[in-house]
Amino acid sequence: MSSNDSSQRVVSGMRPTGRLHLGHYHGVLKNWVQLQHEYECYFFVADWHALTTNYEDTGDVNQYTFDTAVDWLASGVNPSAATLFVQSKVPEHAELHLLLSMITPVAWLERVPSYKDQQAKLNDRDLSTYGFLGYPLLQAADILMYRAGNVPVGADQVAHVELTREVARRFNHIYGREPGFEEQAEAAVKKMGKKAARLYRDLRRSYLEQGDTEALERARALLAEQQNLSIGDTERLFGYLEGGGRIILPEPQSLLTEQAKVPGLDGEKMSKSYGNTIEIREAPESTEEKIRTMQTDPARVRRKDPGNPENCPVFGLHRIYSDEKTVQWVTDGCRNAGIGCIDCKQPLIDAITSEQRERQERAAKFEEDPGLVHSILLEGSEKARDVARETIEDVRAAIGLGG
Repeated sequence: MSSNDSSQRVVSGMRPTGRLHLGHYHGVLKNWVQLQHEYECYFFVADWHALTTNYEDTGDVNQYTFDTAVDWLASGVNPSAATLFVQSKVPEHAELHLLLSMITPVAWLERVPSYKDQQAKLNDRDLSTYGFLGYPLLQAADILMYRAGNVPVGADQVAHVELTREVARRFNHIYGREPGFEEQAEAAVKKMGKKAARLYRDLRRSYLEQGDTEALERARALLAEQQNLSIGDTERLFGYLEGGGRIILPEPQSLLTEQAKVPGLDGEKMSKSYGNTIEIREAPESTEEKIRTMQTDPARVRRKDPGNPENCPVFGLHRIYSDEKTVQWVTDGCRNAGIGCIDCKQPLIDAITSEQRERQERAAKFEEDPGLVHSILLEGSEKARDVARETIEDVRAAIGLGG
């Protein structure tokens, strides 16, 4: 797979922690459903990642993996449009993680923002393990395995993609310098034809001597147009362009996505650890009960007291689920005490339970036939493994293993 082709590939994963909630849907799944029609997508259940913080309690991992997959399918992720698989069913992830660990400085892992942050938040667990320290590198292996050009993340995950880029850059620098690299690169340039070769050299010189990033982009586009170059030659010329070696593991880009902050029942961010969630397939009567008992603006002690929607968690859900007219009705009614909190909650109950019924209908066939879900994940895992084997073969060859 060439570096140019990688721009059309997306990879993303999710740890199996049980049934998903509305925060998962609006933060991740809604975006996946759109991306699957725009890119070649690989979505995986990250069961190994679940062990980094829950290694003492693994009894539910298989059930949670099943629940996670059903929630994806019920939300509209389509196995015909995207490859769905389970991380541990593709053991090449572990091998790439091991090989990358040989070249990754420990300081790179220790500086990942979530490392100390999670240790502080999860202080009831012993996280002084290599697995926890190394999980960002396992994430890097997950991404680099598929040579994905794009990784959909929220702003808080950009540091993980940056680490992945650094690891790929270091790997390519160490192992991309094959014997006779420059001679092979110059031979590949000549295969482009006189006009294209001259333009390539001019653009390369502009970038290397003057730091002209526009010239770099033009040269990349020029390479992408070449029809008579092998993938190996194309990769050499991508690396030669930047003064490096052959690109074995392309550097991914963060595909920044707008992740709506979904308020939980208590007004904090919706999270299982806070116990404030509404599941994406929760029973309508349970959802109604939860919303009816949700906290509202504390200033509205009595029905006639005016309130401030900005201080009300329910209003945060209205912004996600209600149309402009309903949001305005809620805003005016709350500020003027024209409606009560129960009145305000009803349209929200209707919107969320209607959405949940649709998901429950989609999920029914999978719940009734678990074998169908296992087949989807098995087929996806086999497809993912075919890609993974190609990457591992190239990585081994670059390092000088096997043969």
